[in-house]
Amino acid sequence: MSPNQTLKLFTLEEANASLPLVRAITSDLAELSGVVFERQRHLASISAGRELRAVGEVGELTDPYSEELVHAQEELERQTARLHELIDELRALGAEPKNGPDGRIDLVDFPSEKEGRVVYLCWRLGEPSVEYWHEIDAGFNGRQSVSGLVVEQVAEGPA
Repeated sequence: MSPNQTLKLFTLEEANASLPLVRAITSDLAELSGVVFERQRHLASISAGRELRAVGEVGELTDPYSEELVHAQEELERQTARLHELIDELRALGAEPKNGPDGRIDLVDFPSEKEGRVVYLCWRLGEPSVEYWHEIDAGFNGRQSVSGLVVEQVAEGPA
């Protein structure tokens, strides 16, 4: 978020109302992030100690797999760019995507306010609705049920 942007604060109702779109984006994000993270690990292991040069670049190709590795790296870069686009889509909505316990990006935090401080309403792909919240620094393991949570309503204009 840039310094001149204000933080969008969600009520529980607003967070739940945004879930159809958030769910669609997060589904794509979780799938692609799993693919990208695995491809990054795989590419790092097989390219260790190799020079990645395409045919026609200066020097002879001494590794028969160099061209294949170059193409794999290019595909990874395309997928990573798409991953960032999906993350930006969620952030444009005011939500914050996060890595879940299994390493995929399948968690979404919605900034909210509780007792004068910012907290996160927390949703994970596969959950039917926003059912948890946590302190900003608590993360996934600090999730608590929203039952009993009174999220402060932001007044909009005169009553």
